[in-house]
Amino acid sequence: MLCSTLIACAAAFLGPGDFTTRIDNPYLPMRPGSRWVYRETDTDGTVQRVVVKVTRRTKRIANGVTARVVRDTVTERGRLVEDTFDWFAQDRAGNVWYLGEDTTEYEGGKPVSKAGSWEAGVDGARAGIVMLARPRPGRAYRQENFPSEAEDRARVLSLDDQAEVPAGHYENVLTTKDWNPL
Repeated sequence: MLCSTLIACAAAFLGPGDFTTRIDNPYLPMRPGSRWVYRETDTDGTVQRVVVKVTRRTKRIANGVTARVVRDTVTERGRLVEDTFDWFAQDRAGNVWYLGEDTTEYEGGKPVSKAGSWEAGVDGARAGIVMLARPRPGRAYRQENFPSEAEDRARVLSLDDQAEVPAGHYENVLTTKDWNPL
């Protein structure tokens, strides 16, 4: 069999039993109860607060894989603008797979859109990899794989960068370039 990408090859050989909700990839561990808070600036310059929480919940995805549920909420000036439930699982090799998301956008406190929601195994959507088990510079992969709806991609740039953030100085930082061809 000829495979065009790492994901296509892996997906051809992996079944639901090859995945776990115990996500311990050293570059992206997701222990239930973990929480991260980010400050981001959206495309029009508005500052957003993003809170990511790894829940104890799981979800059985349409492709048969049981995934860990991670909640991602985005607020602007204390008002909810997006509430998303993401679904992840790790394969036996240690790759963390992104299996879809249920996202709701809000305006004025009311839900206005579910655009961007997708689930692996539904309407042609397929799982993507959000973190490689063994990243190497130059390696590219699909993070989201729902044609014309969710097509995020990434390429590993470096494994030895440095970063300075309010939480401290870090060395041996994994750097990726993320983009969306849409």
